[in-house]
Amino acid sequence: MSKGTILKVSGPLVIAEGMNHASMFDVVRVSNQRLIGEIIEMHGDQASIQVYEETSGLGPGEPVETTGEPMSVELGPGLIGSIFDGIQRPLDEIMKKAGNNLARGIEVVPLNRESKWSFEPCVAPGAEVVGGDVIGTVQETDVVVHKIMVPPDMMGKIKHIQKGEFTVVDTVAILLTDEGEAEIKLMQKWPVRKGRPYAQKLSPDKPLITGQRVVDCLFPLAKGGVAAIPGPFGSGKTVTQHQLAKWAEADIVVYIGCGERGNEMTDVLNEFPELIDPNTGKSLMERTVLIANTSDMPVAAREASIYTGITIAEYFRDMGYSVALMADSTSRWAEALREMSGRLEEMPGEEGYPAYLGSRLAQFYERAGRVISLGSDKREGSLSAIGAVSPPGGDISEPVSQATLRIVKVFWGLDAQLAYKRHFPAINWLTSYSLYLDILSDWFTQNVSEDWIELRQRMMRLLQDEAELDEIVKLVGMDALSAGDRLKMETARSIREDFLHQLAFHEVDTYTSLKKQHLMMKLILAFYDEALKVMAIGGDIEKISSLAVRERIGRFKYTPEEDITTEYEKIVTALKNEMQDTIQKEDF
Repeated sequence: MSKGTILKVSGPLVIAEGMNHASMFDVVRVSNQRLIGEIIEMHGDQASIQVYEETSGLGPGEPVETTGEPMSVELGPGLIGSIFDGIQRPLDEIMKKAGNNLARGIEVVPLNRESKWSFEPCVAPGAEVVGGDVIGTVQETDVVVHKIMVPPDMMGKIKHIQKGEFTVVDTVAILLTDEGEAEIKLMQKWPVRKGRPYAQKLSPDKPLITGQRVVDCLFPLAKGGVAAIPGPFGSGKTVTQHQLAKWAEADIVVYIGCGERGNEMTDVLNEFPELIDPNTGKSLMERTVLIANTSDMPVAAREASIYTGITIAEYFRDMGYSVALMADSTSRWAEALREMSGRLEEMPGEEGYPAYLGSRLAQFYERAGRVISLGSDKREGSLSAIGAVSPPGGDISEPVSQATLRIVKVFWGLDAQLAYKRHFPAINWLTSYSLYLDILSDWFTQNVSEDWIELRQRMMRLLQDEAELDEIVKLVGMDALSAGDRLKMETARSIREDFLHQLAFHEVDTYTSLKKQHLMMKLILAFYDEALKVMAIGGDIEKISSLAVRERIGRFKYTPEEDITTEYEKIVTALKNEMQDTIQKEDF
């Protein structure tokens, strides 16, 4: 372990000299308080260190010690249900050690060394294994089977493997490799800045079902895809991400609170244990890993939290799980990059952000994907990344939003105007888009309904027509529109209020299955089609707009899943009968 001394302290940046034996991205211990830092630049024997804790009180001459290892995470049983800070220190263990007065330089191991896990081998001595092969399992929670894998850089023959109760640092198997014997433990370490390897990347042609109608129907995200949710303060970024974390069709959720306010992270901690997972009937925390790095924690640790989160997510992806990663928000990480870049006196890019902002964001998002994992059994896993962006004032022309949009394939643009009207989720259907739509259309056609894409396109056309007609209405009033245009406006209002508007806190409306979404689209467009037929023979738009059945169409979203088919048939019958009545009342 080599030692240097502090030369200069500038906020979270510490310059140390005498660091000849250190390497880029080594983890170091700074000062007598042993603060955790990471080398981000080397010039001769001088190292620029990004310190992940508060540096006030440090001064020149204090020691700096390198560990000789890159920033790494511990991967093994005990991750699920835990809450870590940005550098994978478990917050509950810190609390036990330090109480409410959090001391600097506190050292806590990420995974508990005393907890014992029941290991069940699935290979026998003499078996030939390669990197990524599953050699046994641990039932980590009621819903997650933790697969113990051979580290990616190892291969050989199993000499010894045993069943029993082990801690994460106990040896469960001995592997005979070309270099000699190697021990396999329940835990492995992986450097956070290096993506975990896989055998093959697959095309993202399956949707990540979320139960949120505006997402699944209009702007779907593929499994292994990347999406951005930009929006101004108060437009619902965090609630949208919470909804996706709760309901997305993922086996594992990794939620990174990166630089957001502490009360938002507290909401997650209070809500998630109480939420019942609809797929398993158990607490949502039984398949969730939380990384809390709030706005009052050191700025530099935001970068570490992003990498820590995605490395943990890749580990579960390698087991063959579908993983959803939420990063809230990447703007706060970019602000940390800007601060460090300024202190390093680098040439600034647009608005003071570093010139490499786009490439750093790309490095993060490109670690998402649907893959065939390493190993003999060809497991398929996926990692879908959803990043919130917090542009100042909601102006998405700023550098972080623009750099993100160049990378991601799905843009869910939150709109302050919709939020003020209490329309949630406040995803603007005119500015949002999904570039996965074409590749996913076959899946929806085969697995939901042949007319799914046609219904979606008709709804989008009506919403776009409404936006154009709205300009005319503002100028000359509704009465200036033709009956056909007024019907379009009424149907588009029904699409907005009855379909796109979704109550996150309503026990039924919070999640909508694809089958129910399909029936809802059919109902709204059935009203439009029936109304067109009646108007073609002289029907009155006023009477059609005020039909009682429209209330039932609007309330269909509150119908429990088990009753949707019978209720749908009743509404269709009522719709035809009421339309027939309007024809008879008009004395044709």
